Amino acid sequence: MSLPATMPPTRKHVVLLGATGSIGENTLRVIAAHPDKLELVAIASRGQWEKLAAIAARFGVPHVGVFDETALHAARHSGAFAPGTQFHAGLAGLTALARLPEADTVLVAVVGTTGLDPALAALAAGKDLALASKEILVLAGKFVMAAARASGARLLPVDSEHNAVFQCLQGHAASDVARITLTASGGAFRDWPTERLAQATVADALKHPNWAMGPKITVDSATLANKGLELIEAQQLFGLRPEQCHAVIHPQSIVHALVGFTDGSMIAQLCPPSMTFPIQHALLHPDRAPGVESALDFSQLIALEFRPIDETRFPMLRIAREVMHAGGTAPAIYNAANEVAVAAFLGGRLPFVGIPRVVEKTLGQLPAFEPTDLPSVLAVDAEARQIAAAQL
Repeated sequence: MSLPATMPPTRKHVVLLGATGSIGENTLRVIAAHPDKLELVAIASRGQWEKLAAIAARFGVPHVGVFDETALHAARHSGAFAPGTQFHAGLAGLTALARLPEADTVLVAVVGTTGLDPALAALAAGKDLALASKEILVLAGKFVMAAARASGARLLPVDSEHNAVFQCLQGHAASDVARITLTASGGAFRDWPTERLAQATVADALKHPNWAMGPKITVDSATLANKGLELIEAQQLFGLRPEQCHAVIHPQSIVHALVGFTDGSMIAQLCPPSMTFPIQHALLHPDRAPGVESALDFSQLIALEFRPIDETRFPMLRIAREVMHAGGTAPAIYNAANEVAVAAFLGGRLPFVGIPRVVEKTLGQLPAFEPTDLPSVLAVDAEARQIAAAQL
């Protein structure tokens, strides 16, 4: 009697929006390490079509999205893509990629709020959404979470901290959670005297001690705005009250989050400071496989340090807490004003210590309210950017 042939494992088909950034590059490393489990079917970026061409050739990607119209025209006529490559233009193109019938998982790693429409489209189509763009939940978490519930799609966090909380919560009832604590490296200025921050330059701010990331998020790490955004995101993702969400400085970036339970016990998630770990967890969930990089080696000395955060020194975290309690459109205003302020700092038009000033003034001039639809949130986002720009 012959035994039935073993069926080959089914590969997950992945759409990667933001393929040329740091998250995209690490995602490609994960996909390359697991060709039997993951297949890249679509990629997109804002304008770096040469990088997209190299990725498409390496992974045999049939769908390519380019947000910038000029770059898309260059890509179409470059001859660098395989015959039959299907090009997708602008925001409509990214949204179409998120709905591809053959896609199983859509990883959104585009900077800022550009990924909102594609994220909602992926959820509406029932795709797993691997989310690396924290601004999406900060801007429109109410509507994103509602879309996930409506379709039954899974929302899998890619940020290392939220992915850590997600892992720690597995098998536990929400009612058993007392608090979560996200860790922060402290950024480039964690050991600077407070009075020296007024002289901080762009070059100083971009010297992150642990992570290699894009300029905007690296500056956010230096102000701790990124931790403020992550606390807001965690509140949305895990259905928490503001007072349940905490942060602590952990210079080693090895413990990524801790979850405290009502009985006083605590679970932590640890791994080296590389985005390949949370990306792989999100893409392969609920399965696990050997990692791209080496695990922690406790035969070597590993010291773990935790420090409370001085919110006088890091006012962006204090402002974020106030925003969480205010609710409604306050997180969207915080996010929009911060994006404008960080862009001004990177452009040499605002000092580093001016970033929280711009954010706080914008919040003071634009009262928050509970939005009833997404267009009202987007209108607040646009108005907040105008008010913030006027503060420069």
